[in-house]
Parts: sequence; C-alpha cells; structure tokens
Amino acid sequence: MKSSILKQRIKEGRFDEIFMDLYQDVSQLEYQRNRYIEAIETFEQLYGENDVSLFSVPGRSEVSGNHTDHQNGKVLACAVNIDIIAVAAENKSNFVNITSDNRKCNGVSITDLEMKEEEKRSTRSLVKGVLKRLDDELYRIEGFSAYMTSDVATGSGLSSSAAFETMVGNIVSGLFNKGEVDPVIIAKAGQYAENVYFGKPSGLMDQMACSVGNLIYIDFENNNQPKVKKVQADFSKFGYSLCIVDSKGSHAGLTDDYAAIPYEMKSVCELLGKTLVREVTAQEVLENIDEIREKCGDRALLRTLHVIYENERVEKAVNALESDDFKAFLDVIRESGNSSFKYLQNVYSNHDIKDQALSIGLMYSENILKDNGVCRVHGGGFAGTIQAFVKDGFVKTYKKEIEKVFGEGCCHVLKVRKYGGRQLV
Repeated sequence: MKSSILKQRIKEGRFDEIFMDLYQDVSQLEYQRNRYIEAIETFEQLYGENDVSLFSVPGRSEVSGNHTDHQNGKVLACAVNIDIIAVAAENKSNFVNITSDNRKCNGVSITDLEMKEEEKRSTRSLVKGVLKRLDDELYRIEGFSAYMTSDVATGSGLSSSAAFETMVGNIVSGLFNKGEVDPVIIAKAGQYAENVYFGKPSGLMDQMACSVGNLIYIDFENNNQPKVKKVQADFSKFGYSLCIVDSKGSHAGLTDDYAAIPYEMKSVCELLGKTLVREVTAQEVLENIDEIREKCGDRALLRTLHVIYENERVEKAVNALESDDFKAFLDVIRESGNSSFKYLQNVYSNHDIKDQALSIGLMYSENILKDNGVCRVHGGGFAGTIQAFVKDGFVKTYKKEIEKVFGEGCCHVLKVRKYGGRQLV
C-alpha cells in the first residue's frame, strides 16, 4: 500500500480495531495512531514515498524458567503488549538498509552474508545472521529498506534484541515469502544470529516468545523441535497485573557473568558424564556433592540444582494456571525468585558488589507488597528488571512507591499479547 494512503487510513481510524487487538488499551489508541504515522513519515524522509508494509513484534516476559533454556529445559513465557514496529519496502537491490531509534545498519549485502569477526557485537551482525540462517533454510532473500521504532527499550528486560531479530525475520517472511516462514524458524534464526554472529551465548526462549506470542509453555528437550503449547490463562481474571520494573542498571560489562552460568553447569555435567543439565537428576548431584564441590566449585553445584528444580517449577506453574489455582501459581513464582537469588545467584555481579539494584528492587517490592503480590528477578539478571504479580487494587500504590526508588516510568504494567510477530498490512 502506498505510504501516503496508509497514513490517511490510520488517521481516519481504520486501524483502530487492529490497534485495540494488539495493545488492549483504549487509552493507547491516539498514541499508537500517531506513532505509526510518524514511523511512516520517517520512512518517507529516509527512503521516499513507496509501497510499504507494516510489521509489529512484541517484547517478552519470562514468567517461569530462569536460565533453563540454554540447558534444553522448560520455560513459561509470554509476549507483552509493548512492541517494536517497522515500515518496510522492497528496494529492488542486493542491499538491506535498516534505520531505527538506536540502530543504523545500511548497505548489508545479501550476496555477502558470511560471519566476520570484526562485525561481532554490532547490529550488522544480527541482521546478517538472521538473513544467513533464513537463506540456509532456502527462503527467498531480497533487498529491503526499513525504519523501525521500539517501545521495547534496550536493557528493559523485555528482550529488545530478540524483538529486533524477530522483526528482521518477519520482514523477510512478509515481503518475500508470502508470510509463510514458521515463527519457530524465525526464532531459531534470531538465536543463531545472536550466538554465532553477534557472539553472545543465549537460549531460545526470548526469540520464541517474541515470535510465537501469547502465554506459552516451551520444552526444549529437543532443541531442534521444541514443544510449544499455548497456556490458556488470563492474569486479569484472577485480579492480578503483570508488572516489570526497570532498576536502571546497565548490562555493560556483564557478558562474563552471563557466560559463566552455562560454563559452570557444563563443568558439572561433564564430571557426571552428561552434556546438559536436562540430563542430570538432583539425586546424581547430591550423591556426588563432595567431588563436584572440589572439582567444579560450590556455585556450579548450586546453579545446576537451580535448573533441575526450576524445570519442575515450570510444570507446577503451568498446572496451576490450567487448574485456575492462582495461589499455587504465585507460590511457584516466589519459589523461583528465591532459587534465582540463592542458588543461581544472578541478582548482582560479584565484579561489582556495591551495585545491587536488583536486590534493592526485590527487597523494596517485598516490603511494599506484603500479601498483595510476589516478585522475582526477571530474565538474564545481574542488572535490568524484576517482575511482580500485583493485585489489581494495589497496582497504583506499588507503581507509585517503586518509582520513588528507580524513577518515574520505571514500572511497566503489562498485558499478555495474543500475537507474536505480525504483518499488519
């Protein structure tokens, strides 16, 4: 559709029904209309008026399963109603050009998609990695130009990088492959880009939640074909809201902290003759506790036990939601948070013990909430965000109090989004 016509239709309210379906908040309608129109206008300034398509990819929230995915474990995660949007068009060339709020990546040649060491840790590496994986899967790859703008802020703990990778995959699917690239394949392309091209170890949970959408249970036992099940549960039905609190801590310099988690677990697995924690039982760990402590270290043992028990908690959380037992679900969330703090130990970095913003956030949340909700570390940890499930009637109080600590706007009250990556037109 011509960009000028698309802008007019959005102004006339013809996309309001779509926006309500995506964002589930009537108070957001005017904001979203203006946001999409401004995105189209920016695209026109960058690339000229054109036949364009619109895309939306959600952020994600990890509900249960902290650091289980990279051990072929189990997770419960959901897409949320804040997103990255893109205006994109074919450009009839061999180059991909992407401009976004905080990323610029022009002149990526689709005829030169090999990984280059000097490009690691760059936006270009993520784009090339996604394109290469989809090309290897024999999907059609052509040149395109896109402008993206994101409400999934970098460092927000809602997986801005996974949403970006998923967006690149959705644009390729929508523009050149009739929208037929499976969301799981797009998710795997994102993980491949992040692990191999960008050079950051990560599991598949973030990309899967962004790409598939809804509240989903994922079992990664077979990582090539993970089992995905949508969980029919509405937090609002139980009178609770999902809150994500940004502690404003920086993820800079934390790569070694993240990488140490799978590295330490691998040392325990190798000692036990296994490859991944998914293959290990708690009994095996405890029966070999002395040797593991001596050869792998105490933290490696504790982290391994966290993953074993966390996989069990994911199952309990799913069963509780499917049984409408929200109290049992909250108990699991609380247990997960305690395990992450005590056993996984990803709430602060040992390299900077004076900076414990997540610890402060959890402490302060527990003092505010008491019987009005539960909280836990959210996502990768060490910096970033905490998650809280808060009684609807207490959300305003919680938000007001926690923002006294981390600043206005740090507390995001979110809803589960039904859709993953989606082409709107």
